[in-house]
Amino acid sequence: MLRIAIVNDTLIATEALRRVIKSVPDYEIAWTATNGVQAVAQCLQDTPDLVLMDLYMPEMDGVEATRQIMRHSPCAILIVTATVEGHTSMVFNAMGYGALDVVSTPILGFDGYTQGSQDLLSKIATMGKLIGKSTNGLSSAMGSVRSSPISRQCPYLIGIGASTGGPQALATILSQLDPDFAAAIAIVQHVDVRFAPGLVEWLDRQTPLPVELAIAGSQPQVGKVLVAASNDHLIVTPQLQFAYTKEPRDYAYRPSVDVFFKSLAQNWPGKGVGVLLTGMGKDGGQGLNLLKLAGWHTIAQNRQTCVVYGMPKTAIELGAACDILPIADIAGAIAKRLQLHTKR
Repeated sequence: MLRIAIVNDTLIATEALRRVIKSVPDYEIAWTATNGVQAVAQCLQDTPDLVLMDLYMPEMDGVEATRQIMRHSPCAILIVTATVEGHTSMVFNAMGYGALDVVSTPILGFDGYTQGSQDLLSKIATMGKLIGKSTNGLSSAMGSVRSSPISRQCPYLIGIGASTGGPQALATILSQLDPDFAAAIAIVQHVDVRFAPGLVEWLDRQTPLPVELAIAGSQPQVGKVLVAASNDHLIVTPQLQFAYTKEPRDYAYRPSVDVFFKSLAQNWPGKGVGVLLTGMGKDGGQGLNLLKLAGWHTIAQNRQTCVVYGMPKTAIELGAACDILPIADIAGAIAKRLQLHTKR
């Protein structure tokens, strides 16, 4: 049974969410709250499995409520909002504090039919897998690493994976890099495809480097930050181009850090730095280990600075991390490795 709390100050939105939750026998409404203050208090008394958190509410908004809940009674939080247009900073601030993802609020029509319920149900199902720490079928996709010949034309590459708390962690790293940073950067952050453009715009304001979506057929470029742009998995092909794949289809993490890191270990001729940041679940640990085995320098964020110490913990337990660092030190470590590479 998945116990779900609803935090929303609009009665019609709350009713729409109620109907969606009640449509699934294994879902149960734990409680409801009409603002962030109530939600924080309720979580302290009765922590649910998942909170459906609105952004705009009186007394305390969803961003501050997320921050306080993740600090005092942590649980999975899904931002459910009518619109993010013009308010992307609030969405990604909430994700920086620990919200897992964001989805549009279902609409309850005059005929009683709830529009947009399937998107919400899909998100809730994914949250359920994450909470259960599902390890669905990546092992078959994580085969042996195929070595590739070294190419001098291949830029030094920084591959970064993140989930819960990732946007703020990414902003911390990217804001510390120099405008003339002489490596390519590729990021996989667990976020729905509809909100990937907003994440890119938000990150672009946090760093002197240009931030863009990773488009299929394009290539990693020196001095540019490219971010996964699909619910399918981002990979780098043997032709050194970005592509997207649906496989593994049943994997809870989309896009998957493991799938991306594996493709780098297999196909990227040069070397680089693999970085695994804060996040719930186990995605990225196996992939970071493959990068290490392929000769990359690997970094995992330390427990003390993670919003959720799940993904880095998995990597560390596998022995996949060359360095275990606080978030404030990771940019410096990346720059140091790039400097050592340049001197060779």
